[in-house]
Amino acid sequence: MARRAVVPALLSLALLAACTPAPPSTGDAPGATPESTGAGDASASPADAFLAALASHCGQAFAGRVVADQPAPPAGQPDPFAGKALVMHVRGCDQPRQGLRIPFHVGEDRSRTWVLTRTPGGLRLEHDHRHEDGSPDAVTMYGGDSRAPGTAARQEFPVGASSVAMFQAAGLQASLRNTWAMEIEPGRRFRYELSRPDGRLFQVDFDLSTPVEPPPAPWGAGTP
Repeated sequence: MARRAVVPALLSLALLAACTPAPPSTGDAPGATPESTGAGDASASPADAFLAALASHCGQAFAGRVVADQPAPPAGQPDPFAGKALVMHVRGCDQPRQGLRIPFHVGEDRSRTWVLTRTPGGLRLEHDHRHEDGSPDAVTMYGGDSRAPGTAARQEFPVGASSVAMFQAAGLQASLRNTWAMEIEPGRRFRYELSRPDGRLFQVDFDLSTPVEPPPAPWGAGTP
């Protein structure tokens, strides 16, 4: 996730289980059916259709690559994504019609999880950021609600009021005009996007045609 523009101090950029006999389900097992996800329902709203399309990949992980990062990082500033494996993992599939959790791993950094939740008006996107010990980052669970119906293929999330207040308190002025977006072509491509009116554009595309080995659980998995 384009965290270098959200938590610069942590990422140096301008944008971001227990030995028991029967461990609790993580909800990330593959094999979700069209009936359980809602996929193929011609009467579904755009939000439901989008969520179902993503849920059709429950339990699977996919490799990605940065396809847009504008403007380029300042000279001499390290890029936390360069040369690292980028992997998304569709998890949190116990109630796929209500929401999903998609960890975004950057190399060995397992701090990021995208959280999609069905709301009365559409979808909500939040960014759950954790430290390696599972504790929440100082700037976490930011995002926004979809304000337009969108489509089964693309949903947009302008920054919400609570996130604006969080960014202001943290001195992250550039993030006050964030809009996030997600796109999906089931079996082909998933895109995560961050944009701003000033020309900032960050996009990561994931190849849904070729699943990869699922990574370890994200930091803080199962921790409130």
